[in-house]
Amino acid sequence: MTRIETPAGTGSECGLPQSAVAPRVSATVSPKILPSHLERLAVVYVRQSSPHQVLQHRESRERQYALADHAVALGWHRDRVLVIDDDQGRSGKTAENRNGFHRVLAEVTMDHVGLVLGIEMSRLARSNKDWHQLLELCAVFGTVLADEDGVYDPNDSNDRLLLGLKGTISEFELVTMRNRLDRGRLNKARRGELFTLAPIGYVRLPADELAFDPDEQVQTVVRLIFEKFEEYGSASAVVRYFVRHGIHVGVRAVNGLVPSPVEWRPLGPSTLLEILHNPTYAGTYSQGRRGADRRRPRPSSLRPGRRFLPMEEWDVLLKDAVPAYITWDQFVANQATLKRNRARMSTLGSARNGVALLPGLLICGFCGARMVVQYKKGSLIRYCCLRQCLQHAAKQCQTVKGNPLEDLIREKVFSVLEPAALELSMQAAEEIQGNRDQLHKNWRQRLERARYEADRAHRQYDAAEPENRLVVRDLEQRWETALRTQRKLEEDYDRFCRDQPPLLSSKEKEKIRSLSSIVPTIWNAPETTPQDRKSIVRKLIERVVVRRNGDAADLTIHWAGGYVSAHQVAQPVHSFRRLRDFERFKQRVLELHWAGRSYPEICAVLIDEGFPSPKGGSFFRPENIRTFLQRYCSKELGPDWGSFREYRKPDEWLVGDLSRELEIPQATLHFWRRRGWVHGRQLRPIGGRWVFWADADEIERLRKLRACPINIKARRDRYPMELVTPKSRVD
Repeated sequence: MTRIETPAGTGSECGLPQSAVAPRVSATVSPKILPSHLERLAVVYVRQSSPHQVLQHRESRERQYALADHAVALGWHRDRVLVIDDDQGRSGKTAENRNGFHRVLAEVTMDHVGLVLGIEMSRLARSNKDWHQLLELCAVFGTVLADEDGVYDPNDSNDRLLLGLKGTISEFELVTMRNRLDRGRLNKARRGELFTLAPIGYVRLPADELAFDPDEQVQTVVRLIFEKFEEYGSASAVVRYFVRHGIHVGVRAVNGLVPSPVEWRPLGPSTLLEILHNPTYAGTYSQGRRGADRRRPRPSSLRPGRRFLPMEEWDVLLKDAVPAYITWDQFVANQATLKRNRARMSTLGSARNGVALLPGLLICGFCGARMVVQYKKGSLIRYCCLRQCLQHAAKQCQTVKGNPLEDLIREKVFSVLEPAALELSMQAAEEIQGNRDQLHKNWRQRLERARYEADRAHRQYDAAEPENRLVVRDLEQRWETALRTQRKLEEDYDRFCRDQPPLLSSKEKEKIRSLSSIVPTIWNAPETTPQDRKSIVRKLIERVVVRRNGDAADLTIHWAGGYVSAHQVAQPVHSFRRLRDFERFKQRVLELHWAGRSYPEICAVLIDEGFPSPKGGSFFRPENIRTFLQRYCSKELGPDWGSFREYRKPDEWLVGDLSRELEIPQATLHFWRRRGWVHGRQLRPIGGRWVFWADADEIERLRKLRACPINIKARRDRYPMELVTPKSRVD
């Protein structure tokens, strides 16, 4: 082993800063370094884990850059030393987003590298997966590795064992450091003192505590959010309310610290959901509400995805630890409402724009799944149970026509609302008055803030020296802007007061009381939205269980409060045979027919006796009875009954029979009928079947007309008159 003394190099020779070059480095040339290694590059890999380390831990950086002199001492020419420092501020936990490490691997696989040099193995990788990938590539291409302790050949079993142990220790060090930090954070969290950001409506105090935001308007808006969510039961409805009335939420820009200024921003869905899901507003300190989910990694990020954990899996849950906007019971109820509003087959879902009243409320009586609503031609409603179809590729449990169900539910809701209509109208008046009070309070707070800003700009303008025009001009513009904002708010508030005075007038109160006697009118009013109707139904009904049985559906309505009522609703079927009382219906029709009753008389008797029709309800037409007898009673009436003989006069033919007799299409017969070349009439009122009159002479004439050449049929005057003139009909 030869010992080589190398002089100190200059930074300009290898492109390194002067401070990164050691004044004098000595090294012992290893026998593992062969001439083939010296012919290739020596790669120095420089990495620090975070931007903070890059700025503050300068000694580590200097030592890593000085490894270029160590490579020279091992026998490489300074021009053959390549420093790769692309991964400054990058963690070695994974190879993702580490361009420098990928560059090292690329150079090794191109057989350009004879030596990979790092200050220690943890700088190259802190993951066994990445570390062993580098070892395998170096072993394949004959590249050696080196650090401050020595040179290692990955093809040597002892060196390979040592490198593997160093990689394992490096990975475990990362876990140890992470555990130490996490346990420290958890210990502080268990005392309820770990705060990073203050939620909207709170501020962080210097003593690691949370307090209500000192701005009264910020508190008012936060309380209004929870009041409106309790009233509407929908996050989207709350957002629409805030947008409609121009109400903004106050946010402190710098982590909720005082005295950072308040910024007023529109309320968005994500902000609202963060407020509703945060237990801090219920006076509860929590930690660990979201956990890592490695199945959903974040794009372009080293950290894994996050998911919300159930409450029982939270690390810390301390009640009554911070000031509260709502109670804990109200917070739990809000979470249940949000979960129920999710668009899932297993949940009720929020009230949407569709006209149907029972989406989410209607339960299949066979499998217990929530039935799905379908719309046809805008006003036709159908409910289907799709659980077996979607989950097991089986047939649907049942399909129910929704319009009869909707009519029944509407009727029952009206009957429930009518006795309590007066009380509800008074409660509505109180809610309207409370809503106006909240809106007027918000307007007054906004005006107060605008006046303060204008007064403040005025005081700043007065305090400036008039001679300093550079400052005075800017302050004057601020004052004018504040005055314009104040004037605009005052004008907007005046318009609002004209539309909605602070107090309900006696005329408005009387109008609200009068609404108690016209519940159906309010229900059907254009101003009443489908969401309003569904909200009313959901306040009164918990669920409706339906079980179809042929031409009827059995409904069980579970009302709020525990009362249960049973009902039956007619349902349309495809044919008479699907009626539950088909045999009794058939026997009754035959009795009436044998008694000599006409079809209209049979219809009237069936309607009076309450027999259901296939399409629902109790309504029949004469042609329905004729079709029923022909299709289902041919055995009792005989084989010749269905040919309309009892309605046809002598020498009258059905259109099909005459077309077969003459061997012409039926369309040709109708063509002749429309031109008066043949006698025809409809059988009324039994379906409107066409019959044609033709005796023996007419049959012979029609055959001759059929035999005329086709090319002269375009014009009537070219037919012989005796062929297109029908014989006078004799009945």
